[in-house]
Amino acid sequence: MDWAKLLNSEIESTYASATKLMDLVDDGALDWKPATGANWMTTGQVLRHMTDACGMASKGFVTGDWGMPEGVDVGQMPPEAMLPPAEKLPTVSSVAEAKDLLAKDKVVALEMVAQCGEEDLANKTATAPWDPTPLVLGHRILQMVEHLKQHKSQLFYYLKLQGTPVNTGNLWGM
Repeated sequence: MDWAKLLNSEIESTYASATKLMDLVDDGALDWKPATGANWMTTGQVLRHMTDACGMASKGFVTGDWGMPEGVDVGQMPPEAMLPPAEKLPTVSSVAEAKDLLAKDKVVALEMVAQCGEEDLANKTATAPWDPTPLVLGHRILQMVEHLKQHKSQLFYYLKLQGTPVNTGNLWGM
């Protein structure tokens, strides 16, 4: 398997379609969230979460740098600190900010694939702070691309619920 080719292709297409979907968000809807249920992110929080759903976590797997303050061991964090309730999650102040952060995260994701090289992607294993199962780095980074895709789908349904005319083509970046 050519992990680098697969990951680079998935990163390129996922970030491109996520950016196009972000283009459909109105800055006035950043505080919107579903009216029923509990623990929903606002649209702004979903956008913000998308901006570090892949590259930042990939960097954690590749370098061990999870972006935590000095002295904080991400592996020792309690579950509630790793998965805080929605109201404690950061947000963005604009779609432009989200798109800028997403573009920077894409650069990090691509850099991490390049830094690993095919040998490490295929053979070096890593565990996640939330999953102690050792998996090869290529698989871990692919999981982070899938993480971004999940939140891209969440944004798609948020837009639908807000009355924005979206269709399957929008979800896939067409």
